[in-house]
Amino acid sequence: MKEKFLRELADIQTGPFGSQLHKEDYVADGTPIVTVEHLGNKMFSEQNLPRVSNTDKNRLKKYVLKQGDIVFSRVGSVDRCSCVDQKHDGWMFSGRCLRVRPTSEIDSEYLYYYFCLEETKQFVRNISVGATMPSINTKLLGEVVVTFPELEQQKRISGILSAIDSKIEVNQKINDNLEQQAVTYFQELYINNANPMWQIGTISDLGTVVGGSTPSKTKPEYYTNNGIAWITPKDLSINKSKFISHGENDITELGLKNSSATVMPKGTVLFSSRAPIGYIAIASNEVTTNQGFKSVIPYLEIGTAFVYFFLKHSLPVIESAASGSTFKEISGSAMKNIPAIIPDRNTLDQFNSFCAPIFAQQKILEEQNHSLAMLRDSLLPKLMSGAIDIASIQL
Repeated sequence: MKEKFLRELADIQTGPFGSQLHKEDYVADGTPIVTVEHLGNKMFSEQNLPRVSNTDKNRLKKYVLKQGDIVFSRVGSVDRCSCVDQKHDGWMFSGRCLRVRPTSEIDSEYLYYYFCLEETKQFVRNISVGATMPSINTKLLGEVVVTFPELEQQKRISGILSAIDSKIEVNQKINDNLEQQAVTYFQELYINNANPMWQIGTISDLGTVVGGSTPSKTKPEYYTNNGIAWITPKDLSINKSKFISHGENDITELGLKNSSATVMPKGTVLFSSRAPIGYIAIASNEVTTNQGFKSVIPYLEIGTAFVYFFLKHSLPVIESAASGSTFKEISGSAMKNIPAIIPDRNTLDQFNSFCAPIFAQQKILEEQNHSLAMLRDSLLPKLMSGAIDIASIQL
């Protein structure tokens, strides 16, 4: 095994400063810019990507990404990173990110997985600066010591881990396709063929709007690793799944009793009401949330599927009803009064029946991906340390 500083193995570049690229420079159709929010599990999330014109891309060509680059978060979750594959070659990265371009001495995917090691993540967190908002820079990141074998062995290790990630990606693509089918059917049924005789109401006619609460953090007995599911917006930012069963922390019966958190049933549609507004997920089991949610427990005759897609469709309206100077938040009363056109029972039954097998399959694939991710994460340190002899493994 060899050891070198990252700065000896890669070129590290900070994204463009704010003076070089302004929000008003963004265009509707152009080259996507990756920000911290788009750093997913290995690959980028492609939701709500800002874009720039070809003129700005040429002006800022030193910030154009190439296949094999690794993009790191420069602020906040400084231990997050994603790879640039062929599809994202030519995209750009923002000033809140760092770009690492490996030399020929190190395999790009091996380096990515090295930074997925928990001990490497912890090291990056430890060297970050800033009490309220951790941050790193090119110098700090360059100080990370990378341990690596010969190039051929690097590629074998990354090949094993990539095979698992490729299966996860295939499952995710199937789920994305299923989601688009449901969105299209919702649009066709609810928007394109809306019946003027349908009832006009509000979200409170679709289900019960429920807030959340945080048990005192000074009471360790209020929290546990295996108790009552307690979800925060941060959990939904990390876990991009449609269905959620638990967050980073659970709460105890005592924590529940000594807070105003509410236990909500399976099928509740969780909706983050601040920082940011609009993370949406479906509870796989009974859950509670912190105060960053205005969730909806669907009425039986309305159904989870309809409420889920209605909230996604109504997000711009909900955001416009939010208030606050420091950060926007949708209040419980405002959420309850968001206008809603309510289809007849037959239309609702038709839509929910259409979605039932789609949701069931999506849940199965998400659970598969969770198991695959656990397998990958258990193999990762063993492969990197040489505890598993990879010589006999066929790729």
